[in-house]
Parts: sequence; C-alpha cells; structure tokens
Amino acid sequence: MRKVKNYLLGFLMAFVVIFISCGDKLEASIAVISIDVKGNYITDGTSSQMTAIVTPDNATNPVVHWTVSDNTVAEIDESGLLTAILNGKVTVIATATDGSGVQGQKLIGISGVYEPPVLVTSITIHGTDVTEGKSQKYTANVLPINAANQKVTWSVSDEEYAEIDSVGYLTPLKNGEITVYATAKDESAVKGELSLNISGVDENIIGIVVSTSSELTTVIANAVPGDKIYLRGGNYPFGSTVRLTKNGTSDNMISLLAYPTDSERPVLDFSAMNENSGNRGVSLSGNYWHIKGLDIYKAGDNGMNISGSNNIIEFCAFYENADTGLQIGGGGANNTIINCDSYYNADSNVENADGFAAKLDCGSGNKFIGCRAWNNLDDGWDGYLRGADNVDTFYENCWAIRNGYLKSGAVGGGDGNGFKTGGSDGKDLKHNAKYTNCIAAGNVVDGFDHNSNRGNVTMLNCGAYANGRNINFGSSNIANSLQIKNSVTLGGIKDDSYLAITTDLTNNSWQNGLTANSSDYLSLNIDLLLSPRKADGSLPDVDFMKLVDGSDLIDQGVEVGLPFNGSAPDVGAFEFE
Repeated sequence: MRKVKNYLLGFLMAFVVIFISCGDKLEASIAVISIDVKGNYITDGTSSQMTAIVTPDNATNPVVHWTVSDNTVAEIDESGLLTAILNGKVTVIATATDGSGVQGQKLIGISGVYEPPVLVTSITIHGTDVTEGKSQKYTANVLPINAANQKVTWSVSDEEYAEIDSVGYLTPLKNGEITVYATAKDESAVKGELSLNISGVDENIIGIVVSTSSELTTVIANAVPGDKIYLRGGNYPFGSTVRLTKNGTSDNMISLLAYPTDSERPVLDFSAMNENSGNRGVSLSGNYWHIKGLDIYKAGDNGMNISGSNNIIEFCAFYENADTGLQIGGGGANNTIINCDSYYNADSNVENADGFAAKLDCGSGNKFIGCRAWNNLDDGWDGYLRGADNVDTFYENCWAIRNGYLKSGAVGGGDGNGFKTGGSDGKDLKHNAKYTNCIAAGNVVDGFDHNSNRGNVTMLNCGAYANGRNINFGSSNIANSLQIKNSVTLGGIKDDSYLAITTDLTNNSWQNGLTANSSDYLSLNIDLLLSPRKADGSLPDVDFMKLVDGSDLIDQGVEVGLPFNGSAPDVGAFEFE
C-alpha cells in the first residue's frame, strides 16, 4: 500500500512539473514587429538624440542596437546619440536585439561642421631670364591642385629694376638681378620665388617714350614684336582714328603703356571728331597687343574697336564716346579686357551706346574680368549678334551699374540693361555667355537680359539688385539652356523670369527656403560700386552686397569650382570673410 502511495505522489509531482512547463510555453516571448527611428537633422555641427519607437509596445525585448551607414560622416553610441564628424548625409539604423532582425532607418542631413579649406603648400614660378630688354609673362604652378584659393599676388624684390602686373606680366626697367615672387592669397601665405637676370634694357630710354600725338602715330606705325611704348601723362588730341595694325607674338607682345611713374594718366582725346559711324577712337586690328593705363575720350563712334585677337586691354577707361566704349567685332577672338571702366557713353539720338560689347560678328573666347560699366545710354554689356553664331563670351567679377541713365541722371532712350546676353535680327543666333561673380545693380530695365538669345547662359554666384527686372529670361525665342547657381536677386521692380529649353536653377536666394533682404548685407548703397579703383587697377573693396555675420545666405551654395570659405559656398557675388 505504501508503494502505491509513493507512486501516486511521484506521478502528481511530475504532472505539476509538466503543467508548469506548459504554462511557460503559453507565456512565450513577444517579438519586435517594427521600429520607427525619430530624430532631428544636425544643423550646427554638434549632435542629435535619436529615439526608437518599437512596435508592439509590449515586446518582450525592446532594446535596439544603433549603427550608421557611414561612420566617417557621423558616429552613434548605444544610447542613440548621433555626433557629427563631416557635413553630408548618413542613414541611422536601429536593429532589434531580440533575434527578430527587424530594423528601422532614418536619413539624417548633417551641416554646420567646420571643414578647414585646403591651403596652398607650394608655388613654383615658371619663366626665364629677361634678354634684350623684352617684357615677359610669368606663370605660377600652385599645389595642391585642390587648394581652395589658387590665386596669387605678384611682386618683385626691387621695383627699380622691373614692375609686374596682377597677371604676372613683367616689364623690365633696368639691367640687373631681381627675384620674382608669387604669394598665395589664402591664409598659408606660401611664397614661390624665382631669381632672374635682366639684360638688354636701354636704361636711358626704358622702352620707347612718347609725349605727343604725332610721336605716338609714328611709333605705332613702326611697331615690332616686343616693343614697349610708354605714354607720358597728359592730353593727346586726335582728329582721326588711331590705328593699331601691327602684330606682336605670344612671346613678344607689343605694349602700349602709361609711363609707370607719372601720376597723371594719358588721355587720348577725340573731342575734335564729329559723330559718325566711321569715327572710331582707337581701331585695334592687330594681334598680341598689351594696352594698359590709357583713357579714351569723346570718340565719334566706339572709343576702342577691336577686330584683332589675343590682345590684353588693362586698366583703361572709355567715356563720353558717341557709341560703345569698347566693342569687339570683326572676328576678334580671345581678347582679355581686365579692370577697365566704361561710362557716360551716349549718341546724340539718345538711343544707342553701350559700355562694353562683344557683339555682331565677334569671335569666341573674349573675356571681361574686373570691369565696370555705368550710366551708359543703352546697355552695360551688349551681346547682340549679326554675322556670327554660337559664340562663347566670359564675364568674371564685372559690375553693371545704372545703365539706361544719362550722365545727368535722366533716363535715356536706350534699352537700359545691365548684361544683355545676346539677341539677333532673326532671333535665332546663339551667344553662349558665362557670368561669374557678376553684379547688376540699378539698371533701368533688366539686370541680366535674355533678348531672344538662343544660346546657353550660365550664372554662378551673381547678384542682381534694384533693376527694373533683375533676371529676365522669357518664353519668346527661348534660350537653349539657363544655369543659375548660388545667385541672389532682390529689390527688383518686376518679377524675374527663368525660362529656357533646359534649366538648372540650384541653391539660389529664392530656393531652399532662403529669402534675401536688406538685413543680409552690410550695405545696399549702389554708389559704393563707383568707388575709385585700387592703385593696381583692381576693383575697390566695398561693403555693397557683402554678407553680414549670421546671414542665412552663408554656406547655402553648392560647389561650382570657385574658391569659398566655410563649409559650402555662400549665395551671392561675395564670400563672407
């Protein structure tokens, strides 16, 4: 009987164990079904707390493991704290640790991380000794090639022996030894140097020195490659066109320069001319001339008309001429116009005269750098074509100011545009134009004007302020393509238009939630743009459209191949410093 009882007791205990085990299986783990990742973008370069919302909320194990798609951009700890490393984007991943394999993801944008610009590490100057007293161009090889600012400042060890301009063109003055320096414009201040010997200079003449109109006429008629013709300061009256027909070479340009030590500029005065389409002031049909430091005044038509190629016109002024101050046509190609001003040009009919123009039958590759055009009757720059097609013209750091107004301030009868990109009689020709860091301000009609141009137009880091319409690319005779990046427009009287067959409008002041207004700038006083140039002819440093600290336009641009400060380019013509 006792054995039976013991047997029953064991059976009951086994039943209890089995029952309890079955009870455990009835209370099995509840697995994670989904994970929703929450968290804010990082905009200040610091960190953001990520959270994981686990479903169901009674999951047995709600713990997640945090990872990121790219730990070079950001890193995350086990609490979900995301810490920025570089500007960019990263996917935050929360993975369930209960074995279910469920994941949640969220793409997070990261900005505000300070990334120091790549600085210059070395500069090598290329060039040879000066022989026969001839001027020479020097070039600088800047490394690394991805340095943010590739620009250099040129100088020489002794300006008694030679002078060198902003693009490395050296003019010898005395025989001897000097050192040429190219200094990086970035914070590195790295300096490259090249020692060279100057020989062949006639130290009593320093080139060919001219002080009268008749002397100049004779000298230019007999010019040969490598000649340096110096004009003493003062007035040179002419009643007929000064014709520059001789050719220099790429290695030995013919130079027509203001005498380097004179405080007064040489003025080619054509006020004796009648107004007539044939009465141009200077006609440059020759190639490889370097003209620097001259004023051209009151011609009966263009102040200077260029039909030659590969010429450099530097630090010249063209004013009160009866047609365009400086015009390129007749197939003229690859000319560079640097640091020149053109203003108050107007014809007696009060309807036609521009500041600058590469127009009609001009060639390709002409460049305008650091130039200003103001109060010209018609346009600041005119690109209208007749006789040429598919032409490329480049504009860099150029300012078009109050064109369409006369010298008196009254509105004239011209078109009144800042930059007229093109146009043609049949409304079918293509003038491809690229504007970089250019400004159009206070022009009567359009700042940047389409005018039936059928070509490709690019605007990078440009600014338009207080024009009749700041940017006007309309639907009639539409352009082939329009690319505008990192540019700003504000204060226009009429709404802008950005139409073309194809458009690429990126990171501009009217996009991405940005708004440009007066609080973004140190000044919007247009008169500042007319401040005197620096001694070397470069544009003045002014506060107009310079960004204030804290502007939402800072670091909001996109990389376009131009130097910039901060984590990204700024929106507008000037980088915040």
